[in-house]
Amino acid sequence: MEALLASAIGVLFAVGVYLVLRARTFPVALGLTFLSYGVNLMIFVSGGARLDAPPIVGSGPSMTDPLPQALVLTAIVIGFGMIAFMLALAVRAYADRGSDHVDGGEGGS
Repeated sequence: MEALLASAIGVLFAVGVYLVLRARTFPVALGLTFLSYGVNLMIFVSGGARLDAPPIVGSGPSMTDPLPQALVLTAIVIGFGMIAFMLALAVRAYADRGSDHVDGGEGGS
């Protein structure tokens, strides 16, 4: 199970980095989304996710650490806001320049 989670995190990071290095704004936004998914999964796994332990103190012999779960929920909200803001800027830049290249090439003024 650990190898599967580690490879999933690696694939998410690899796809995210590949898309961030593209020259258009939409793949960059998707790349940042994949990177945030990879970070969220890494934080969640670092808390030692257990299937048989509830995240409530005193309800069982052992418990799962609830802090990584809270961090991931916060990171999801922050990541969603960041991606929405970046897409709004990308739409505005496309409307102003007529191109969606991040470096201003191919049709940019």
